Formats: sequence, C-alpha cells, structure tokens
Amino acid sequence: MTRNWLVLLPFVIWLAGCGETPRETESASVTAPIAVNAVTLAAQQWPSIYEATGTVRARASAVISAKWMGYVREVKVQVGDRVREGQLLVVLDARDLDASSNRAAAAREEIRNGIPEAESAAAAAKASLDLAQVTFNRMNELYGKKSISDQEFDEASARLKAAQASYDMARAKLGQFDSKLALAQQEVRATEVTRSYAEIPAPFAGIVTTKSVEPGNLAVPGAPLLTIERDGYRLEADVEESRLRAIRLGQPVGITLDGMNGNLEARVSEIVPSVDATSRSYLVKIDLPATSGVRSGSFGRAAFQSGSRTVLAVPAAAVSERGQLESVFVAEGGVAHTRLITLGEKGKDQTEVLSGLNAGEKVIFPVPQGVTDGTKIEVRP
Repeated sequence: MTRNWLVLLPFVIWLAGCGETPRETESASVTAPIAVNAVTLAAQQWPSIYEATGTVRARASAVISAKWMGYVREVKVQVGDRVREGQLLVVLDARDLDASSNRAAAAREEIRNGIPEAESAAAAAKASLDLAQVTFNRMNELYGKKSISDQEFDEASARLKAAQASYDMARAKLGQFDSKLALAQQEVRATEVTRSYAEIPAPFAGIVTTKSVEPGNLAVPGAPLLTIERDGYRLEADVEESRLRAIRLGQPVGITLDGMNGNLEARVSEIVPSVDATSRSYLVKIDLPATSGVRSGSFGRAAFQSGSRTVLAVPAAAVSERGQLESVFVAEGGVAHTRLITLGEKGKDQTEVLSGLNAGEKVIFPVPQGVTDGTKIEVRP
C-alpha cells in the first residue's frame, strides 16, 4: 500500500499544479484601464480669414547708373554693404573731362586777360571823343561869329564823328569781351558739373542689394550699376476683386514669410486703385514692422480677417500624422478608438476639424504612452 502511494504521489502533485495554472493566467490577463484626460468638442467662433499671397518689396529703392559713358575706375561697395546718404559708390575715369575742363578754364583766363586792354582802348576812345567834343564846341562858337571858314568847321565836325565812332567801337569790343567771359564761365561750370558725374554717390542711406559692375567695365548711361534699397519693407499682395470691399487702409493683417518663424503683425498702407486685367486682382501694399531677416523678394502670405465662422477644433498636439492620414483618439465606452479626421485651418495651438468628429465627442488629450486603438481607458473627471 505504501509503495502504491509513492507511485501515485508525483501524479497527484502534477494534477494539483494543473489545477492552479488557469487561475494565474486569468489573473495575468486582467489589466487595469489607463487613466486619461479628454477634451469635449464644442462649437467655437473663429475669425473668417482670407489669405492672399505676395512678394516682399522695399518701400524705396534706387537703381544707380552713370550719366555719361566712361570706364569704371573704382567700385567702393559690395552687395550687402550698408551705405549712408552721399557716400561715394562708383568712380569713373574722368581724364578726358579733366582735359576739357582745363581747356575751358584756359579760354576763360585768356578772355579775362584781354579785358584790361579793351577797357584801356575804350578809355582812350572816350578821351579822344571828349577832346573832339570840346574842340567842336569851340569851333562851333567861332563859326557862329564867322571867325572860321566852312572848311575848318567841317573838319572839326568830322573829327567829332570819327571820335564818336571809335568810342562806340571800343565799347562794342568791351561788350564782346564781357559776353565771351560769361560764355566761358558757363562752359567752365558745365565741365565742372559733368566732371562731378564721374563720382557717383548714394542718394539715400540703405543697403546694396545688387552689383553689376566691376573696375574696367564701360559704364553706359541708363545701364544699372548698383541697386540700393532703403530700410523698410512691405508685402505687395494680390487681392481678388471680390474681396477688396472687406479691406481698408490701416487694417491689421497677419503676415507669414517663407524662411521666418512666427507671424508678423502689420497694417495695410496702400490699395492701388487699378485692377490687373489678367488676374482680376488689386495690389494691396502692407507695411511690415522693422524686423531682422526680412529680405526683398521673399514670398509671403497675408491673412485678412473678415467676420467670424463656427468651427470644431481639437488641440493640435492631439493629432497623430502617419503619412497623409491624420487621426485622434476618441474616448467611447471606456475604450480608446482611433478616428480618422480631415483638418482645415490651423490656429495658434488648435486645428480646425472639417470631418470625422462631432460636437460632444471626447478627444483624448494629452495621449498617454501605451494608448492604442482598443485600449481600455478611464476618463478623469
């Protein structure tokens, strides 16, 4: 009997172990729900936004070019340099102009040197005229008294006329010198003005944005050498004709620029009254605030607010993106369910939901680690 019991003992122990295993497995399969927070969706009033695209332009810019043809001797600035008003930018070779200016100055001095001689000749002619006048007066008195002959009177009269003619001629020559001197002075001034064009200054303070000239190049009148932009920029946006009635001067506008993080607050400064016949749009100019990093030519978007609209929105951080699919976790009956949604506009920290959710549903946010589709959850009050 004892021997039989010893044989059956291992079997009994095995049966006892088999009887406890289902309880342990059942206990392991029961897991506690994950505590989560949820946001109850409700209709919200969002501003109605119209977005227009445009390009950043400088409020004032100048294309620098030469006023006469000449070879470039010096270029004193580079792209990106800040310049002050009147700063020298480009120097042209002005040796030909210097020679012309020297010739004009020499001609003026020659005329000036001839003036004293002409003045002396006029003074001598005046003295001769005065003498001839006195002599004629005396001879006229004597002729009235029959003290001189007709021949002597005629000779005195002829001498007076000759002296008058000589004096008039001397005065005319002196006047010619004055006219020539005035003309020579104008020529000198003209050459000085033309010579000044060899040094091209900055018309205003700003920054050099383009440079298309190097020393040795031939500068042609009207051909651009440099471009300078004055500090201060604006976004020039194309606004649809049907939207213009909602835009006014001074209206605040939200601006986003490519290459810059965040939004800029700006205001409408100008509405061009003419409509583009091709695009049927108006040009609206929006002054940008003084912010580093703004560059001419950048692409930008202007957000114009016009009234409000009713939307459903979820926290942006609650949205999960996988490729082109966007989803959130919705709490339903103590279980987390994945819900595919379609998003619209994005706010500061929320995103508009166009489809996939209804008002009153609870969206899990934030999403705890370990929550997947079908996970049991407990929504905290």
